[in-house]
Formats: sequence, C-alpha cells, structure tokens
Amino acid sequence: MDQTTPALADGTVAVAIAEPLTAPVTAEPLAEPVTSTPMTSPRRPRLAKILRTAGSIALVAAIFGFAVPHFASYRSVWASTAAMTWPHVLLVAVAAAASMASTWIMICAVLPTIRLREAAVVNLGSNAVANTLPAGGALAMGVSWAMLSSWGVGTAQYVLYTLVSGVWNVFARLGLPVLALLVLATAARPGGGLIAAAAVGLLLLAAMAVGLALLVRSEAFAFRAGRALQYAAVTACRLIRRRATFDVPGSLLGFRRQAGALIAARGWRITVTTAAANLTLWLVLLACLRGVGLSQAQVSWQTSLAAYAFVRLLTVLPITPGGLGITELGLIGILTAGAGHQATAQVTAAVLLYRAVTYLPPIPLGAVACLAWRYTPGLIHASSEPGAA
Repeated sequence: MDQTTPALADGTVAVAIAEPLTAPVTAEPLAEPVTSTPMTSPRRPRLAKILRTAGSIALVAAIFGFAVPHFASYRSVWASTAAMTWPHVLLVAVAAAASMASTWIMICAVLPTIRLREAAVVNLGSNAVANTLPAGGALAMGVSWAMLSSWGVGTAQYVLYTLVSGVWNVFARLGLPVLALLVLATAARPGGGLIAAAAVGLLLLAAMAVGLALLVRSEAFAFRAGRALQYAAVTACRLIRRRATFDVPGSLLGFRRQAGALIAARGWRITVTTAAANLTLWLVLLACLRGVGLSQAQVSWQTSLAAYAFVRLLTVLPITPGGLGITELGLIGILTAGAGHQATAQVTAAVLLYRAVTYLPPIPLGAVACLAWRYTPGLIHASSEPGAA
C-alpha cells in the first residue's frame, strides 16, 4: 500500500482529541458504530470473499505475466536497474526513507498523543498486512487499532483519526491532478486524459470541501445529511438482505463536534503533512527515473508528477492490495507514451524499482514492528508514570 494510507482505515468513549491552541477541548462520545446483522447464511459472504481474492490474484498475475513484459522484458529491466550508480542508489534509498517518515509525521499531526516511533510502528505494521493480503485493508485497521488502543488511544479518538486522515488523503488524491495539470502546462500540452482527471478531481474536491465545511459549521446540515445517509444505508442493507442496526445521524453529529475541534486546533498541520506525504512519495518515483538514466528531456519531472497524480486517482478503489499491478501498469503506460520506444525498458525499470522500494520494505519492517510491539513494548511506548524507567 502506498505510504499515505495508509491504510485506509482503517465504538465509543469520551476522550481528549488534540492539543488545542488555546483552551482544552474534550470530545463528546460518538454514537454507536455502524453495523448490520446478516439475515442470510454466512456461506455467501465467504464465497464472495474467496471470489474477490481469486480475481485479485488473477489480475495481478495477468499484469505482471503478460502486460508488463509487453512493454519491456524483465531481462532488460534488470540490466537498466543494475546499471545504476551508487550515488543514484543512495538517492533512491534516502527518498524512500523520507517518504515513510513523512507518513509517520502525518499520523502524529492527527494523533498528537502519539510519538513518532509509535506512529512508525503502527504505520509499518498495518502496511505489512495491507500489502500482503487481498482483504488486508480491514485487517490493517484491526492491527492499527490494537496497537493504538494499547497506548491509550480511545475508540472515539481512533475513529476520528481514521476518518479525518482518510478525508484529507482523499482531498490530496483529488487535488493532485489539478496541481499536475497546472505544472504540466508550463512544459507541454496536457493530454485529454489528464485534463478529464483534473476536471473530475476538481469538481469532487470542491464538493467534498463544501460538504465538510457545512458539516462542521451547521448542525442542521449534519442532521439532514445523516438522515439521507441513513436512508441510503438501510436501503443498501435491504438489497443485500441484512438487518440495519445503526444510527447514522447520531454518529455524524458526534463526528461533527469532534472533527470541528480537531480541525480548528490542528487543521493546518494535518494539511501540510498530508501534502508532504503525497509529494515525497512522488519524489521517490522521480529519483528512480533519474537513477536509471532518464533525463529531463526524456521524462520531465512535470510529466512524472502528472502520471503519479493520475494513477493515484485511479487507485482510490482498492481493487488489489496496495494497488499492486494497477499502479505499475498505469505509470508505465503513461510514462512510456512520451518517452519514446528506446526508453521503454528504462521507464519500466524505474517504475518497478519505485514500487519495489515503496511497496516491499514495509512488509519485513512491519513484521519486525509487530514483534517489537508484542514482545518488547517498552522500546516503543515508554511509561510516563512517575518512577518508570
């Protein structure tokens, strides 16, 4: 999964939300979480899950087995990667490390009670699950919740962290194509696909920003929106023959009060760190492109930003774990279109290297983080009680 996610996303008690700028802010409890009771046999959901998993595996296998070799053979990709100089290897490694660290800082911006090392452990642990399992997103939520709750993060605070960080990441994904379009216009004529993506992203971004502003500022709007969502959710549950047992309006009103306090106190920190986490991930891609020998004339940084933004928007829906296969194919297809036939192997090598250094390291590091959290918790979360070591 990309670092910024983290995962998505990934109950309810009264907790303090953030370190306020002026006076203390205490969060009010959220309503009961959204749940539904199955009215049918559990075999159908299990079968659907198996089919989704099989379809995801088949799609990834087809992309790496047939689609990627269509652009360049793996032998030529390896030759391009092996030709990298040590300064370029170091540049890619530093960029990848900075990308991971920027995500940890973003987590701390939303959860100020969490230290940087704790943010690193929860991010690496949840990403290790999300990047290896087809249904890893839901399991990653469980991993992150188990870790954070063991450090004193309450249910309501975790739900707020999940929702706010998720909304800000969606904002970033929708806004990136607009930024990329403006930047690309300074170097070349943008393609129709990027213009369309930027237009859709801008419209959705504006709608979500207005909706969030109204939700935070108007209790009446929050209640009406909650009733509309309640009706839609109940209708959906009826269609899938599940019994709805939730209170969306109450949950939304609780979220409104807590989110308003958090955004007022730390909104600018969350915005800056989210933007930094997304842009540092793109810098890893740019470092890989330069590392395999592609010059500005062959693949400009403006074009790489546009490709990155388009693919990030394309992978909003988690079809495969961490966008595996879809991200690679999208980036290769876009970047090779402007680089020329002779640079196809280098572009493919750069994209696969980018995905390797951003997708693979969290898996073993996350396993180590989970083991450290389980067996040596004192190394991660030092006790703050008087007299504690």
